Amino acid sequence: MNTEAKENEKIAAAVMGYGTIGSGVVEVLEENRDIIAKKTGKEIEVKYILDLREFPGTPVENKIVHDIAAITGDPEVKIVVEAMGGVHPAYEFTRACLMAGKHVATSNKALVAACGTELLQIARKKQVNFLFEASTGGGIPVIRTMYRSLAGEKIEEITGILNGTTNYILTKMDRCGQTFESALKEAQDLGYAERNPEADVEGHDTCRKIAILTAMATGKEVNYEDIPTEGITKITDVDFKYAEKLGRSVKLFGSSRIEGDKVTAFVAPVMVGPEHPLYAVNDVYNGIVIKGNMLGTSMYFGSGAGKLPTASAVVADMMEAAVYSEENIPLGWTEERLEIEPLENASFRYFLRISGNTQSGKERVREVFPDGEIVELSGYSEFGVLTSKMKEAEFNEKKAAISDVIGLIRAE
Repeated sequence: MNTEAKENEKIAAAVMGYGTIGSGVVEVLEENRDIIAKKTGKEIEVKYILDLREFPGTPVENKIVHDIAAITGDPEVKIVVEAMGGVHPAYEFTRACLMAGKHVATSNKALVAACGTELLQIARKKQVNFLFEASTGGGIPVIRTMYRSLAGEKIEEITGILNGTTNYILTKMDRCGQTFESALKEAQDLGYAERNPEADVEGHDTCRKIAILTAMATGKEVNYEDIPTEGITKITDVDFKYAEKLGRSVKLFGSSRIEGDKVTAFVAPVMVGPEHPLYAVNDVYNGIVIKGNMLGTSMYFGSGAGKLPTASAVVADMMEAAVYSEENIPLGWTEERLEIEPLENASFRYFLRISGNTQSGKERVREVFPDGEIVELSGYSEFGVLTSKMKEAEFNEKKAAISDVIGLIRAE
């Protein structure tokens, strides 16, 4: 980047939504003002903040506007941050800004997953940029890594712990023996989980993120509703007792396996051992493993959420837009829809819990899963079996021959 000729150029920006992320963006821009100017050759100044509230007595009170037209109608504003959350009116406001020839940066995974295809098309047409680094891993720079550093790779697999709330809950269940309910309450008390945690614990948040990453890897639109999704609400403290005996843990994975034109994607709890790169990713942290055909396996780790980590990623997008202010950066995907393969074609190991700790029951399980590893817990009237690797369709047929299955977790 040659920035010397425009050392003192000022560029006006607007922030839509002055909540956690929006206020974080303003804070990062102010705190790192000199660094940003030095690296871009431009001083990014926030001119407007769109919000329903007034914020009297704060440093931003004179920048508050309530009408999107103030932003779209001002030719000085070149970059807009969408930090409102949700799909509506974030979609309508983002679309209006792009149509007005303004770059937009967002951390909103719901918006990107639902409307990203259209918004990317508009950005290309208008020769501006729709950037969403913070939408999938908070402060982890994975989107830019994919379209810059891994541009020459054929991505074969993406697997990630993409939700800090669920990872915190599972970590507490693993390390402290807590139940799901008590771990969730602690996460809520600490502000890691919402009062209504459905989007996190049912896997919907992770699903949207793996859909975005899969679209980035394949260059095709991914409908997140096509991805089989299972959350963590069925995982119990007893599952972790078995996992401990097996030297394993349980993580919520969003995963995409790409083999030629066939893509299998899913969100589910997975039992993994210490040899897995994501085994040691605990608490509210996120981790993403990407396998390329030339590079092999690489891993990206960091804060997947939080005010300043997420805002830092948004500001990085603003800096990219400032440097490439007159051109559209080739990234994202086309409107061609990617077909997700049925999960029955994917292969896993499986951990089953079976009611009744009888010899006849264990013999029956050994007949069905001759290569399986039987696991018993002292004092429990049940037992478990960790199967060998097989296709899900084959597993479902075998499982049907066993009665009294009381728990199931896929395993690596």
